Amino acid sequence: MTSIARSNRYHIAVFGRRNAGKSSLVNCLLGQEVSIVSDVAGTTTDTVWKNIELPGIGAAVIADTAGFDDEGELGQMRVGAARKVLARTDLAIILLGTGNDVSIEKEWYDDICKRRLPVVLISGKCDEEGSEVRLEKWKRIFGDGVIPFSAVTAQGRDELLSIMAKYFREDDNLDDITYTLVKPGDTVVLVMPQDKSAPKGRLIQPQVQTLRNLLDKHCIPMCCALEELPQLLASLVAPPRLIITDSQVFAQVEKLTPAGTRLTSFSVLMARHKGDIDAFADGAKILSAMPANGKILIAEACSHIPQNEDIGRVKLPRLLRKKLGEDLKIDIVSGNDFPEDLSGYDLIIHCGACMFNRRAVMSRVRQAKFQGVPITNYGIAIAALTGILGRVAM
Repeated sequence: MTSIARSNRYHIAVFGRRNAGKSSLVNCLLGQEVSIVSDVAGTTTDTVWKNIELPGIGAAVIADTAGFDDEGELGQMRVGAARKVLARTDLAIILLGTGNDVSIEKEWYDDICKRRLPVVLISGKCDEEGSEVRLEKWKRIFGDGVIPFSAVTAQGRDELLSIMAKYFREDDNLDDITYTLVKPGDTVVLVMPQDKSAPKGRLIQPQVQTLRNLLDKHCIPMCCALEELPQLLASLVAPPRLIITDSQVFAQVEKLTPAGTRLTSFSVLMARHKGDIDAFADGAKILSAMPANGKILIAEACSHIPQNEDIGRVKLPRLLRKKLGEDLKIDIVSGNDFPEDLSGYDLIIHCGACMFNRRAVMSRVRQAKFQGVPITNYGIAIAALTGILGRVAM
C-alpha cells in the first residue's frame, strides 16, 4: 500500500472548527493515532496527510486540517492553507461543531458545493450529553444526511466508510494512461533520456506509471535513451506500434519514428490522464499568435531544487524565447504557489503534474477557464513549438 504514489490515491480531507474532534475522527478511521488529540483548541496547526486503505475505495490519503475558525494573522494563514487543500480533495468531510454559531460551517459547506465537490457532514461527539438535540439542529439546517459520529465508541464509523465508498467512482478510461493507443501484444518503445536533469538511480513517476500500465495491458515495452533509439529500432522485425518519449527530445525522436508508428510523450499522456486534453490542445494554439511582449506562466506541480538544464526553468523558457522572441515575459511557480489572479497572463503552461491528483489539475484548469486564460501543458506546448503537434497522438 505504501508504494502507491500519493498522486494516484483518492484524496479525502476533514474540515471543521478547532477542537471539534477532527483529529479524533481521522484517528478513528485509520485505527491508529497519527494526529495529536488535545482539548486545547488549535492543536493541529498544519495539514497532516496520512496514507490509508479504505474498503470499497482502496488506496487513499486523508488530510487532517487546521480549524477553519482559527484567529489572528497566523491563524488566517492556517485557514488559507486549509482552503487550498480543497483544490486537491476528491471528498470533503465537514465535522460540525458543538456551539450555536453555524455561520462558518455553512460558508464552507456552500463553498464546497459550488466547487461541485462531494461532501459528507458529520455531527461529532455523539456520545456526549446533548448530542441528540445538536444533531436535530444540524438536520434542520443541512438536511437528514448528517451522520452522528463518536470517535470514542466508533458509532457512525461504518456508515461513514460506506458513504465514502459510495462517492468513490473509478473511471477506467482515465485510469488507463495509454487508453486506446495500444492493445495487448503491441510493441511500445519508451525513450527516456538519462541526462543531468534525470534523477540519479531512479525513474520519474510518469515513466514508472506508464511502464506499469503497459505491462498491465500485456504490451511489450522496450526502454532506451535517445542515443540508443536507432539501434533499438533497427533490431526490431517490425516497427513498434507506439513510441513514447520524454517531451524534451520530441523533435529528435519524431525524425527517427518510422512511418505508421504513432508518437506521443509522457507529458501528453499525463495531460489526458490528469487534466483536460481538449483544453490543453486548444491552449497550445495560442502559441502561434502570441504577441512579442506576451506573458506566460509556467506552473510546476512539484517543488524541487532546479537541476542543470531543468525542463521547466531552463529548456522550455529557452525554447519559448527562441520561437516567440526575447521580449517574452515568463513567470515560473511551483508546488501550491499557483496565483489566484491569472488575468495578466496570455497563456499558462502546466507540467505533466505527476505529483498532483486529477482533482488538483482540473481545479487549475477550471480556474484558468473561468478567468478566460488559455492553458496547455509541457508536452503539447513543446510539440507545437517544434512543429510536430499534428504528428502527436493525443
